[in-house]
Amino acid sequence: MNETICALATASGGALGIIRISGTQALEILSHLFTKDLTNAHPNTIHYGHIVEYDAVLQHQNIIDEVLVSVFRAPHSYTGEDSAEISCHGSRYILNKVLELLVSNGCRMAKPGEFTMRAYLNGKMDLSQAEAVADLIASSNRATHRMAMSQLRGGVSTELGLLREQLLKLTSLIELELDFSDHEDLEFANRTELLELTQTIDAHISQLAQSFQLGNALKNGIPVAIIGAPNVGKSTLLNAMLGEERAIVSDTEGTTRDAIEDTIQLGDVTFRFIDTAGIRHTDDIIENLGIERSIAAAQRARIILLMTEPGVPYPVVPVRDDQTVIRIENKSDLDIAHSDAEATIAISAKYGTGLEKLCQRLIDAIPQTSNDDIVITNIRHYEALQRAHTHLQRVLNGLQQQLSGDLLSEDLRQVLDTLAEITGTQITPQETLNNIFKHFCVGK
Repeated sequence: MNETICALATASGGALGIIRISGTQALEILSHLFTKDLTNAHPNTIHYGHIVEYDAVLQHQNIIDEVLVSVFRAPHSYTGEDSAEISCHGSRYILNKVLELLVSNGCRMAKPGEFTMRAYLNGKMDLSQAEAVADLIASSNRATHRMAMSQLRGGVSTELGLLREQLLKLTSLIELELDFSDHEDLEFANRTELLELTQTIDAHISQLAQSFQLGNALKNGIPVAIIGAPNVGKSTLLNAMLGEERAIVSDTEGTTRDAIEDTIQLGDVTFRFIDTAGIRHTDDIIENLGIERSIAAAQRARIILLMTEPGVPYPVVPVRDDQTVIRIENKSDLDIAHSDAEATIAISAKYGTGLEKLCQRLIDAIPQTSNDDIVITNIRHYEALQRAHTHLQRVLNGLQQQLSGDLLSEDLRQVLDTLAEITGTQITPQETLNNIFKHFCVGK
């Protein structure tokens, strides 16, 4: 934290590149290679000039590039430290040369995520907001962008803050009784009210934890398994949805032996389609392995496209309550009798007929989220909420069994500490921080 760091903040190969510097000596170091003294520069100002290198042999300054430097003063910067951003041309030579000059004048290269880690350590954001920065960078559609922005603006932090306030109230009342334990008839916390409040908090935590299933699916792509008998057109449908020949199409049964995955953007959401082997009875060992993988893919999927054609029965696959099944009848272009069931979508994968209706059904199958909805997308947050739920269950059992206040208080403290892990409002181990920020890109 005492060292001044620098890093390239933009991808190489563009017309422009931005180099970030942060630390107590940031402006002083930059002044050594910039044509203006920035040590007394006003905050939130932009300065035009040149990055230069002094040639000791020729006793001459060589101009490296014509640049703009943005100056930010502590604590009103991204990291909470004095910092600057150098906007220069995107030449790899120029960018490497500027970084080399910064390092030779006292900077060191930043580690992945170190700028955001400093922002967290300097109180510019909590840990859940810091993790949202990585999610925002990685967002690939409107849904994931909206969830990341909600978390970055403090949606998760605010929600957890309200829960912690309620838990602190519970803990305070119980611990107050412990302070007056010699007065057996004195009760600060009505046990019935405590039980109701604990049940309300636990229900809220469980609801947040359950949102992870949707959040994780939106973040990584909604898994959609195409399930059906051989030769009903599953691979043709995948190719039609993707607009390319991704899967091999053949009249020979059993051509698809392994699951093939690819993604497509529909509306605000990314869907991850899985083309599977046709399900039928066969003595072929290799094909049976493919069928087993088809059933496993159906179990992992959030949406199952159960596909058939006239005269071919739907395969039987286990379906969970949280899965959506969409029935499709292919080959609507053929002049044969088709199902008139309202729940069945008639398509022609070969000619693209009915695909628009299928796409809309897929979009409708996903719960719509708004900017105000709190959706958990981070596995670390989910695991912490699960542990908090476990501790609260012990509190509920303790209240029902009329256990002593000291035992209840300990479990409540465990809940508070567990929720604090999500936002990092308690002392967070360095190992945990390193594990979180190592997945960030350099320069952020």
